[in-house]
Amino acid sequence: MSLAKQESAYLEKKIGRKPTPTEFQIVAAQWSEHCSYKSSKKHLKMLPMSGPNVISEKGFDSGVLDVGDDYVVTVHIESHNHPSAVEPFGGAATGVGGVIRDILSTGTRPIAILDGLRFGDIEKDPHARWLFKKAVCGIADYGNCLGIPTIGGEVEFDKCYSDYALVDVAAIGFGKKDRLIKNHAKKGDLVVLLGGPTGRDGIGGSQFASDSLESEDRSAVQIPDPFIEKLIIEAILEARNEKCINALKDLGGGGLSCAVSETADSLGIGIELDVNHIHTREFDMHPDEIMISESQERMLIITNDKKLKKLKNICKKFRIQCSVIGKVKTDNLIHIKKGSKTVASLPTHLVANAPLLDRHHRVPKYLKQLPVNHPAPKNQNFTDIILKMISSPNIANKNWVYGQYDYEVGIRTVIKPGRNASVLRLDNGKYLAAKIDGNPKHCYIDPRQGAIGCFEEACRNVVCTGATPIGMVDHLQFGNPEDPEIFWTFLESLKGITDFAKDFKIPCVGGKVSFYNETPKGPIKPTPLIGVLGIIEKQPRHPAQIKADDILVIIGETKNEMGGSEYLEYIHGFIGGNCPKVDFKKSKKNMNIVLEIIRKNLAKCVHDCSKGGLAITISELCMNNRIGCKISFDKIPSKNLKNDELLFSESHSRYLIVVEKKNLNKIKKLLSKKNLDYNIMGNFGGTKILFKKNSVNIANLSVEKLRLNWMSSLEEIVVHG
Repeated sequence: MSLAKQESAYLEKKIGRKPTPTEFQIVAAQWSEHCSYKSSKKHLKMLPMSGPNVISEKGFDSGVLDVGDDYVVTVHIESHNHPSAVEPFGGAATGVGGVIRDILSTGTRPIAILDGLRFGDIEKDPHARWLFKKAVCGIADYGNCLGIPTIGGEVEFDKCYSDYALVDVAAIGFGKKDRLIKNHAKKGDLVVLLGGPTGRDGIGGSQFASDSLESEDRSAVQIPDPFIEKLIIEAILEARNEKCINALKDLGGGGLSCAVSETADSLGIGIELDVNHIHTREFDMHPDEIMISESQERMLIITNDKKLKKLKNICKKFRIQCSVIGKVKTDNLIHIKKGSKTVASLPTHLVANAPLLDRHHRVPKYLKQLPVNHPAPKNQNFTDIILKMISSPNIANKNWVYGQYDYEVGIRTVIKPGRNASVLRLDNGKYLAAKIDGNPKHCYIDPRQGAIGCFEEACRNVVCTGATPIGMVDHLQFGNPEDPEIFWTFLESLKGITDFAKDFKIPCVGGKVSFYNETPKGPIKPTPLIGVLGIIEKQPRHPAQIKADDILVIIGETKNEMGGSEYLEYIHGFIGGNCPKVDFKKSKKNMNIVLEIIRKNLAKCVHDCSKGGLAITISELCMNNRIGCKISFDKIPSKNLKNDELLFSESHSRYLIVVEKKNLNKIKKLLSKKNLDYNIMGNFGGTKILFKKNSVNIANLSVEKLRLNWMSSLEEIVVHG
């Protein structure tokens, strides 16, 4: 592991001497981009991080939201991109394990997992298919072994991820407010390492993740053990109940180096530890290796003499190793010893706070070179085009993925994967809706508007269940931040997310920044991922079966915003055009009216319109209900659009509402008062989907044929190539 020349000089100046080899490794781990956020930290302060539901405590690794009745929900998001690109099963599995421990570190029980997965072109690239299959298996294996449901997520494929993988995992926890672990420590408290033994797996993992992926360094990939993790969860929660824990920290990136320095710095204490007391997997490990190993399934606990015996008994009960490795001091130093020999002694604040960087930024040249006007379609057979699109990997049914996850374990899941957002039952009679969304195609063309669109789409999905958004987490993934053009895309995305969060009063309660996501083939597209949580006070909107003569109402305007659409890129191979933009005022108005419609029980089903446009959204409604419909283009709120624009534009803030005839007048009356864009665009019945314009058929699709392609195409690609 290494430091930049200026960082080495800064370190020497601050401590007044040359660092020891162990000190150098500790600082290199903590000051890596992955752990220190040295390129992004000063900019992240622009995000709104407080709100009426937000609870903040020292040293929490996940966001905490008050959901009423003395209950809290916790949420965090992490990635394991580099490891998953090298060893996808283990990389993805340990990504799940890490984010689960972040939830556990607050003293809440993990209750759900969501994943966001991105790979290369699986239709043409066998290596991308292999990465995809193994990563899904890793997530399924780890989550299923823990008995924590994977309730949702998203999957996307793009050439920019060739020879690479983005594996994002979000986790949700739930618990009583009075059982949150409020980290504190005083002189003489004991430092305990609990969990699996420390080994040589994952050494240098944080540094590995803080550079472009040039080689397959498998030594930097951690080894997962979900069975130990399951025992750790139960042991920690029992220790919490028995009040054995003063402070708690997950060992993630940077291993002990980061866990010790960050804990000490946040609590304003010093920590002295002896590496000889750490239980290891191998006998000849050097202090440097022990301090920066990222072996999984480990937690750092601060307790005291009186509580230690009870803590040890709990660990014995669950057959988990625990070692007293050090003690709390008041000198604000990290003091690492090997027996009587000191191998490192550094100020905690210095180690935990890398010198921040002022990265240069400028508008990327490629943006000026992107064509604005998309080509006129040569093929006007929209029936065939819709059939082709419904079979594309990005739109095809993802049952092959979430079918491998046990998404019902724990009996909280009331709306399952495959719908707008997943919904969990909470113990206080309320419900929690959760969704993660990203759109690198939009973000490549317009990073700011693309990021706003990801945020709004996640909100739309949550709103479609009847939930009011109360908090968000973000994961911002980009290439090399040393490239001013890439750093500009990061800043633009962050500014867009900030603008939306402030305007809609949705606080950011956690997140992750991941840079250096590139290979020798080049950087990934800007890939911000947004997770939104929403609360439903009474009952969620369960989609009801659509029947003949039900009416389809559209809310929101369709515009000529084809840039970054699945249609242009998948059908025409065209990258460019106008990226969809969010009108904040209209977006808010549309969200509020949809929530009002749901709460007044006037809708049978609510679906947002996004990837693939109206053609795909309507097709999904029909396929899920095995019923046809007739759609009139003349009734779509729009201005002088061509047929392909009406079908495939991915304009934001649009909702499709399925209404029974008896409720139609009530909805029309309600919508007419609000001065927004809406219309009755069709009705359900038969076995065909008909798109008409001036009584002329634009597309004529068999629901069963469409459904067969949609259900089988992804599995066919993955299994048979």
